[in-house]
Amino acid sequence: MIVLAGNPHDLGDGFVVNRILPQPGRRTIGPFVFLDYFGPAEFAPGKGIDVRPHPHIGLATVTYLFEGSQVHRDSLGSVQTIEPGDVNWMTAGRGIVHSERTGAEVRAKGHRMHGIQSWVGLPQADEETAPSFQNVPVRDLPSLAREGVELRLVAGRAFGLSAPVKTFSPIFYADAKLSGGARLRMTDEHEERAVLVVEGSVEVGGARHGSGAMILLDRNEHAVLSAERPARAMLLGGAPLDGPRHVWWNFVASSRERLEKAKEDWAAMRFGAIPGDDKEFIPLPPERPSPVPQFQ
Repeated sequence: MIVLAGNPHDLGDGFVVNRILPQPGRRTIGPFVFLDYFGPAEFAPGKGIDVRPHPHIGLATVTYLFEGSQVHRDSLGSVQTIEPGDVNWMTAGRGIVHSERTGAEVRAKGHRMHGIQSWVGLPQADEETAPSFQNVPVRDLPSLAREGVELRLVAGRAFGLSAPVKTFSPIFYADAKLSGGARLRMTDEHEERAVLVVEGSVEVGGARHGSGAMILLDRNEHAVLSAERPARAMLLGGAPLDGPRHVWWNFVASSRERLEKAKEDWAAMRFGAIPGDDKEFIPLPPERPSPVPQFQ
């Protein structure tokens, strides 16, 4: 068992993003190549988040909120308000541009934000697939409730459930709420598995872990999660990617040459524009950046 702590980035207005993946010594968990955990954070009236248009290749982004909302727009013409509990899976494939901003009404009133932004690497055969966007509302996600545990499957297969989101490799991503005294046996069907505590604390393998901790389970570990008081955790993992991946800025690829082409395409503005959000963009950063927080 390995426990990862996030690397915090203060983005202003009291909004802190914790980078869980990648970090030295651990680049991926299953097909997950990037994970930012943010909030809970309070935004005063008039304040909000503006992630300007930026590109992606070779991955799928997954935005999952516990509180708050964001308006997603992309170069396919998708416009979707992201609400708590919904799945918002954007497949970048050969290339897409998107933005996420606080909606005008929410910004005017003030709001709280709490959630996760993650990237899932695509298999080599699917790196150049056509881009797409999926929104699955919380009411359409499979769930179970038993012995003080409420579990909802966000993506993939696990716990006898199968989510409707189209994925490209063996994966699971689940939202689990435990009442005080509840226990949950972790799924054993995936090669790599992790637990991210988002509320309260949970005990795994005799040790207690608080909010923001990521617990990586050993491959043959039969783990049980328990909670003395109400707690919430995201359970995630799957099969490792089919070979190493290079990550540069918002690009993921199995070859460095593909990264170079993506840089050239963004510098030349060949990715396309977002209808309704085409007046600004995030410029190509200097060479050798680490992956930037998605909320900036």
